[in-house]
Amino acid sequence: MTDLTALTIAEARDQLKARAITATELTSAYLKAIETANGALNAYIAVTPDKALDMAKASDARLAAGKAGALEGIPLGIKDLFGTEGVHTQACSHILDGFKPHYESTVTSNLWADGAVMLGKLNMDEFAMGSSNESSYYGPVKNPWRANGSNADLVPGGSSGGSAAAVAARLCAGATATDTGGSIRQPAAFTGTVGIKPTYGRCSRWGIVAFASSLDQAGPIARDVRDAAILLKSMASVDSKDTTSVDIAIPDYESIIGKPLTGLKIGIPKEYRVEGMPEEIEKLWQQGIAWLKDAGASIVDISLPHTKYALPAYYIVAPAEASSNLARYDGVRFGLRVPGKDIVDMYERTRASGFGDEVKRRIMIGTYVLSAGYYDAYYLQAQKVRTLIKKDFEDVFHAGVDAILTPATPSAAFGIADQDLASDPVKMYLNDIFTVTVNMAGLPGIAVPAGLDSRGLPLGLQLIGRPFDEETLFQTAYVIEQAAGRFNAPKWW
Repeated sequence: MTDLTALTIAEARDQLKARAITATELTSAYLKAIETANGALNAYIAVTPDKALDMAKASDARLAAGKAGALEGIPLGIKDLFGTEGVHTQACSHILDGFKPHYESTVTSNLWADGAVMLGKLNMDEFAMGSSNESSYYGPVKNPWRANGSNADLVPGGSSGGSAAAVAARLCAGATATDTGGSIRQPAAFTGTVGIKPTYGRCSRWGIVAFASSLDQAGPIARDVRDAAILLKSMASVDSKDTTSVDIAIPDYESIIGKPLTGLKIGIPKEYRVEGMPEEIEKLWQQGIAWLKDAGASIVDISLPHTKYALPAYYIVAPAEASSNLARYDGVRFGLRVPGKDIVDMYERTRASGFGDEVKRRIMIGTYVLSAGYYDAYYLQAQKVRTLIKKDFEDVFHAGVDAILTPATPSAAFGIADQDLASDPVKMYLNDIFTVTVNMAGLPGIAVPAGLDSRGLPLGLQLIGRPFDEETLFQTAYVIEQAAGRFNAPKWW
């Protein structure tokens, strides 16, 4: 039998329905792969073999009865931000030690209802705050990719680094992830995988540990565009428990794949040519433009004039919301508790011990910009800038542009414990320069692998779409994927 973990979700789905393989065989193959590789990659922080095999057995019964769901028997990894009933859910933070919720997030409930199998919980930056998966309480995730001729460990991106690494290393068929400022798209670009951040409100946020509530959105990371489309169809839903979820029809995303681009207008924003951008990123961008033009799309230059303000505005809005959301972690009801001489001392000791450096940094920034005397100067101004960024996109789409093509990241994956980045948080924040505008405007964005850099590391392109028009993103990303080919990490783990 061939290696079952090499099958895409679409391929596995077809073989399961044809009864060529069983869900139990497929799940067992992934559990074996995790056992072999997770010690080297640290992608999973909790593996649930008994639960996985029970779910697979139930899938096999439904497949035999002809009652298969859309994801019947497909083994998935779940980012540690998603509440999973009775299973480790700690946002990779010390402050949530031992927390196992009595509820299931809406997104994972949707996946289980469609027959998916849970393999375990995936590593991530603590509370989804980071661009390298180095802020996790459980240690950094290692990228399955390495530069040519080098044994140096690289980051998989963040915050969904565990999700991206597990998909790239074939430790799951697909994975859930979340994106607040690029946390699906940047790890996907760093690992040669496909990641889509849907429109804000497309997927319910209920049961997902909150970072910045007006920016957070769940989405999938997968091996190819078709798999991402299959996963998003199951993940998306309106939800009475999340008033920001939108009651709008969920298309069959897979059906759009392969349709021609004739008549589509693709915008190229001049503001994304940033100072110091490597020449190979520009070259990749031009190659992407050529591929889309060859496929029948028309290319137009556009301007998004407030792009340069997006990153500083994001790093006011997101920490402000985080400081409010994370105030609930105090050691009283759940998670870590460090005793003190009185309740205030207990709060202080618990939070000092429970939160990592990056989370503390963002809480302090957020508390500062919301404080009396600074709210108007910082937070209110940032929200005004956010409105202008949103209007830039609205104007472009109103002018007839169907999607926007940009680089996904300003570089390929960098080294774990990179001293230049570790000593300067602002340099680390610049990893989000191409992705934060999408969150600020609430738009859908997809990262698709498009090539390798001079060191043999994957690079991605990003497509940005109209609100709730993920279909056009899948349609266009598939063209890039077909032109660029597939990229698999050379196995070293």
